[in-house]
Amino acid sequence: MRYHELRTNLEAFAGNVNMKWDQLELNPRIITAVQRAEVKSFKEILVLSAADLQRRTRLSRSDVQQLQKAVAASYQRHTPVTALQVYRGQCPWLDSGQRLSVSCPVLDALLRGGLPLRGLTELAGPSGAGKTQLALQLCLSVQLPVEHGGLNAGAVYICTEDPFPIRRLMQLISHHAELRADVPDWLLASRSFSDNIYIEHMADLTELQLFLKQRLAVLLSSGRVRLVVVDSIAALFRSEFTAREVIQRSRCLLALAATLHRLSHAHNTPVLCLNQVTDVVDRSDPVACSFGQVCSDVLPALGLVWANQVMVRLMLRRLRDNQAVVRGDQTSVLRRLEVVFAPHLPTDSCLTAVWREGVTGVRQTAVSLPSGSKE
Repeated sequence: MRYHELRTNLEAFAGNVNMKWDQLELNPRIITAVQRAEVKSFKEILVLSAADLQRRTRLSRSDVQQLQKAVAASYQRHTPVTALQVYRGQCPWLDSGQRLSVSCPVLDALLRGGLPLRGLTELAGPSGAGKTQLALQLCLSVQLPVEHGGLNAGAVYICTEDPFPIRRLMQLISHHAELRADVPDWLLASRSFSDNIYIEHMADLTELQLFLKQRLAVLLSSGRVRLVVVDSIAALFRSEFTAREVIQRSRCLLALAATLHRLSHAHNTPVLCLNQVTDVVDRSDPVACSFGQVCSDVLPALGLVWANQVMVRLMLRRLRDNQAVVRGDQTSVLRRLEVVFAPHLPTDSCLTAVWREGVTGVRQTAVSLPSGSKE
């Protein structure tokens, strides 16, 4: 989608909000002055500066401040809370402590239970690292009951570049009992896993925004879906914008992130965004290092604009081919999953491996890396 189309749509949406003056705790004199100044929407009041509002409405400075506070309060869904209230657990709507399990005790321990239900979680890494396989595994995990780490609902999988890996999904489903030995066989047999994964292919940003605001919102409202996967977030932005359209791309990226955040918080649904990587040009740059892997030659794509929209950033990378682990008739090249940043997690990592039944963590004591080898 082109930037100008997205901006027009967003402005039209914001400008169509009905101004319900009777809901604002304001002196009728102030309301009359604003109506006389032909202010068309609440958005104008929030966007215009105090000086501009004074000139248009001929109100005093204190009156304009009251007007801005009243309009801002009308958009506020919850009463402001302090950090102390959050720490004491007095605001369960902010973080209930519930997580979506990754279906592996080692990985769940790294993530302290799994994916948080609110906010954007990014999983970045080079091609072949195992990002898509971990996302598919979460699409199965979300369908399990809450007592087994799931959310008892389906998932939406949005593909923006490659076709959906249906063969790998069916393989994971057929071997899911091996991965989830803690779940009774009758419970797994009662789930039609493939019927509860809604697959969407998106060719451009216009189509993606319409899907998020219309069809996805309906699915989330019905409770049939409690996980959204975008694979990948960088593909559309790399193809639709030239190198000179940095500002336009940033604004579109912020608008998309805002939509995903709104849906996640409104429906208590985790959003997992898979991301590509880009080569590190200057490894001595402290800004680049603080938003990615300091010891790696790649960084997550889309830069600081996207990094500031992500609540949890995970990095998954494949180690060298000679760093493999053998289990029965299977051999897997080791990966490393790292928590780059998160508000509730320390910076940490663990080794992982990919098997027929899915992605699992590998305890450091269970494998010995070749001496002198680099990851």
